[in-house]
Amino acid sequence: MIARWWRGWTRADEIDRYVEYVEETGVNALSATSGNLGVYVLTRVEGDRAEIVVVSLWESLEHVRAFAGDDLGRAVFYPEDDRFLVDRDWRVSHYEVPAARSVR
Repeated sequence: MIARWWRGWTRADEIDRYVEYVEETGVNALSATSGNLGVYVLTRVEGDRAEIVVVSLWESLEHVRAFAGDDLGRAVFYPEDDRFLVDRDWRVSHYEVPAARSVR
């Protein structure tokens, strides 16, 4: 299993609207791609800025390629990202997931 990790920052008062936008665009696109095992959106507010982290889980890097294209490390952005983001990672990180357990 592969975890894909991306971070961006927006104004704190925009975080709820940006999360909605990310759900409509990136989360929908990620989860609709074959081989996607799940998507998590994490947020935290620090002062007047908010950080957003999007983590997606994949069966393999080949499945990630179906979403991201040949440059796996390039972050995927959508038209309104520029309106919300005050800073962003332009590259994403990929991690092998050697162990995982879901607890309910």
